[in-house]
Amino acid sequence: MRIEEYEAAVEAILFAMGDSVELSKIAKALELSEKETASILRNLSDRYKSDASGLQIIELDGAYQMCTKVSQYEYLIRIAKQPKKHALTDVVLETLSIVAYKQPVTRAEIEKIRGVSCEHAINRLVDYDLIREIGRLDAPGRPILFGTTEEFLRCFGVQSVDDLPSLDPEQMEEMKQEAQEEVQLKLNL
Repeated sequence: MRIEEYEAAVEAILFAMGDSVELSKIAKALELSEKETASILRNLSDRYKSDASGLQIIELDGAYQMCTKVSQYEYLIRIAKQPKKHALTDVVLETLSIVAYKQPVTRAEIEKIRGVSCEHAINRLVDYDLIREIGRLDAPGRPILFGTTEEFLRCFGVQSVDDLPSLDPEQMEEMKQEAQEEVQLKLNL
């Protein structure tokens, strides 16, 4: 193999492993001596020292690791601070719709509407910061009341829940009928 091929192999090893890799293990993978491998690592490390790269190879007590240069941390912080996009399953989206239109609402009320347990969906929505606890119902057991968050408004592009689309009475009746039929099917199973 040519030196460039060995350097490419070392790059791939360090990138894929993420953590530091001992010189002896790299040498064994390359089927070279530790001295030859150390020379390849020095050459590769020197190449990464140029300003044209955001990466570097560092030595940590006889092991080597590929990592980001300190000068690039600002960009990493910016990307880490960007909101993550979450995929909402039908179950989670249905639960969110109930909270958005019926808030403040308890888990029991959501489950009554859906006809099934919704603990997982509620937990997921809280994790995504789309709903939050907004108080407690003044009733036995003091159940938690849920409502939407500012993040919900941002994600759905509305200024307030009053801006959510309204359903016409015919659609509401249709949805109620479908829900009742679904509940009846589950009871017959």
